[in-house]
Amino acid sequence: MENYLGCYIALEGPDFYYGIIKKAIEINANCFMFYAGSPQTYKKPPISLLKIKEGLELIKKNNINKNKIVIHASYLINIANCINKNVYESSKIALKNEIKMAKEFQINTIVLHPGCAVGGNKKKSIELLISTLNEILDNDENNIKIALETMAGKGSELGSTFEELKEIINGINKKNNIGVCLDTCHIFDAGYDLNDVNKIIQQFDKIIGLKKLFVIHINDSKNNCGSHKDRHENIGLGKIGFNNIYKIIHHKKLASIPKILETPETKEINYKKEIAMLKTTISQSS
Repeated sequence: MENYLGCYIALEGPDFYYGIIKKAIEINANCFMFYAGSPQTYKKPPISLLKIKEGLELIKKNNINKNKIVIHASYLINIANCINKNVYESSKIALKNEIKMAKEFQINTIVLHPGCAVGGNKKKSIELLISTLNEILDNDENNIKIALETMAGKGSELGSTFEELKEIINGINKKNNIGVCLDTCHIFDAGYDLNDVNKIIQQFDKIIGLKKLFVIHINDSKNNCGSHKDRHENIGLGKIGFNNIYKIIHHKKLASIPKILETPETKEINYKKEIAMLKTTISQSS
């Protein structure tokens, strides 16, 4: 079974989607993630400028599996905000727009932060998140899949425990269209000790189910387990450590899941080097 390992790639002009595919090929990434606009805003570039047709042609030419390409929704989206109606309504519109963009790129999975209670009641925020996701997914003809990201547990963040994500998933009507994006840094910072990778995978499988694991974000952490701080580090330079990250990437039960690096890029370390390092290790250890 092919193991899928890639990274985040920015959607930038002048080549946009064509440029993303070209970059993925150059760095030997057989999966990747991108934002269909700046993650810090709701604004999206005009479809006509994005060179989607050229990108799709390059995908076909290079036999890239489109099911292993994912979009990450804007950070600003918070459909769990039951305090500020304007933020909630803007977030709902923005998520619907993310789905429209995914259709244009012919992508079927969107990674979404579950949101924050923002001073409100956490129970009510979860109920609002579930009802809004049902409203959007039930009326979506594109059959999009939403992967709720595991969070580090800062402030009033939702989704920092497997149990909480399971509660949300249980409330969704279209069960095939809801799942999880597991972020290694986030779960470590939330208190899941990745020194025992098998235990964490078994725990996830028991509570949520591995069939619901749509995407994995691969990041080391600058902080200790349970810090609730969410600061990514390059592979092997953080508190999780290279061996534990390797075990996740190499785990047979996770091979078919797109694994996306979101580590910092510097002059010394970049995604191409990290992918090569991790793939070489996998090859030598097979």
